[in-house]
Amino acid sequence: MLEIEAKHEQCTICKHEYTSINTEISPGIKIYVCNTCLEAAKHNFIWVCMGCGKVYLRPKKMVIEKMADSELKRAYLMCEDMQIIQGLDMCIECDPAGIMNYMDAQKTAVC
Repeated sequence: MLEIEAKHEQCTICKHEYTSINTEISPGIKIYVCNTCLEAAKHNFIWVCMGCGKVYLRPKKMVIEKMADSELKRAYLMCEDMQIIQGLDMCIECDPAGIMNYMDAQKTAVC
C-alpha cells in the first residue's frame, strides 16, 4: 500500500524526481515512486532489483506476448490494468552466477 509522508526522497525508479509517495517492501526497506513513474506503471511492468537497485522497465504488451507459461500469462493478463512495481531478490547485473545457478535449478527441477 502506498503511503504519503512529509519526508521527500529521490524516486527509486527514475532517480530524477523527489517524492513522498512510498511503500515498505520489506521490514525497514521503503521504495519511493514519483507520479511520472506511477503513470509509466500503467503501460509497463517495472521491476526493481533489491540487491543493486537496477530498474527494469518493459512494455506490458510485449512481456505478456512473449510469456510461455500459460498460468503466469493468465495472472499477468488479470492485472494488466493495474500499476505494479515488483521487487527482484537479485538480477543479472548484481549476481550473474546466482542467476545462472537459479536457471540451472529450474531446468532440472522435477515436480
